[in-house]
Amino acid sequence: MKRRQEQLQAFDRLLTIMDELREQCPWDKKQTMESLRHLTIEEVYELGDAILDKDLDEVKKELGDVLLHIVFYARIGSESNHFDIADVCHSICDKLVERHPHIYADVKVENEDDVKRNWEQIKLKEKGTSSVLQGVPKSLPAMVKANRIQDKVAGVGFDWEHPEQVYEKVEEELAELKVEVDKGDVDKMESELGDVLFSIINYARFLKINPENALERTNKKFIQRFQYLEAKSQEINVPLSEMTLDEMDVFWEEAKKV
Repeated sequence: MKRRQEQLQAFDRLLTIMDELREQCPWDKKQTMESLRHLTIEEVYELGDAILDKDLDEVKKELGDVLLHIVFYARIGSESNHFDIADVCHSICDKLVERHPHIYADVKVENEDDVKRNWEQIKLKEKGTSSVLQGVPKSLPAMVKANRIQDKVAGVGFDWEHPEQVYEKVEEELAELKVEVDKGDVDKMESELGDVLFSIINYARFLKINPENALERTNKKFIQRFQYLEAKSQEINVPLSEMTLDEMDVFWEEAKKV
């Protein structure tokens, strides 16, 4: 209970500082929801980086940045009497209670899949729509969007039964891509490549692997190894552009062991 009081006091301190900045700081006074939007997206990506790096100190700092933005939007909303931070908190609390009837009502669930199905069905009723895909943001990056689409349709039972079936679909799509590659039709190649990527993302879901995290992990690994290659190139005073692939491969293999 003492810690809860400290948490509430810390949040109250943030709200107070936000009020002071909005009233006194020239930069903060000028901001709108639109001007903050791209900064918020950047902060969320930085939080994602810290999470993937497993840097908990950095996660703490980035969470603070994201929280600041939430408080900032709420402050702006209060100035036009549309909503304030209390309304924001009550809104998410009401949603959580409504979408967890197995906790706050008498609905019975057996597992995580039951919870997800209930969530999607309740969400459809709330929004008054017949499409489970209507809630997928149009501006999501394509890989994240594909993952969300697959997750949502699976929530209403449109899904494969076994991972092996999904893997077979990946192989099928790869074969179809190869056919179009051999024909050389770029438009059809692009279409088939999209199908390959979509099926691989679906397979990742069955493996309980987030494809975005997996790809970013590989990105980071590649960057680390390539920068090692660049450093070795400088050590021996030979530009990368003048090294053979075999020479580069020696350093690349070394980088894997670092």
